[in-house]
Amino acid sequence: MKRIRTVHTIRSAKIPEKLRLAVASDIHSSTFDDVMEEFARCDAVLIPGDLVDRHRRNNENAARFIREVPEVTRVFYSIGNHERKYRRKEEFLRIVRESRVELLDNADCVFRGIRIGGLSSSADRVPDTAFLDRFEKEGGFRILMCHHPEMYRDYVRGKNIDLTLCGHAHGGQIQISGRGLYAPGQGLFPKLTHGVHDGGRMIISRGMTNGAKPRVPRIGNPCELIILELEKEE
Repeated sequence: MKRIRTVHTIRSAKIPEKLRLAVASDIHSSTFDDVMEEFARCDAVLIPGDLVDRHRRNNENAARFIREVPEVTRVFYSIGNHERKYRRKEEFLRIVRESRVELLDNADCVFRGIRIGGLSSSADRVPDTAFLDRFEKEGGFRILMCHHPEMYRDYVRGKNIDLTLCGHAHGGQIQISGRGLYAPGQGLFPKLTHGVHDGGRMIISRGMTNGAKPRVPRIGNPCELIILELEKEE
């Protein structure tokens, strides 16, 4: 599977040390062997939702991911719509919680001086605003994993949160002149499909694989692994 590698450098006086983070959104239980070496060069992998694919009969690659990737680096994982709708959700999330993966279900933690949070997908598209209110009051450089870019637009934007990482839109599936054709939650000609938005406060991944059902081809829109280079600004 062809994936592009996009590097973003983030500088802030609140970042205590240089860190290299991989952002692997919308894996949808696809293979990941081709990026294992890249993962191993990173201090952590962040998954802003949809490690599983709720349409699959099994999610063997997702299960293999939570076994194998923590052997080479730290993993932080938040809940997307596929986890929420997965018929074996509770069984799968129990396995995740028993693994070395850090599951952030409307929760946060501190990793090497930065605070990482996960805002979970919800059935009514209304997030846990109480968690957001708590999270923005925490100290240090704050990274929020929020699967839905439209949730950022409606609930996170304007919060005192340094960086939000999203996915879900699959880059708009088909891109024409850099504009996506369709995204779940945004409909036709969506505005939030990939790249950097809101003055650098939100980055949207195109996704690691083609998660559309039926399997609509991606045209002008390659799959993507994002690398974040975090640096202390003097």
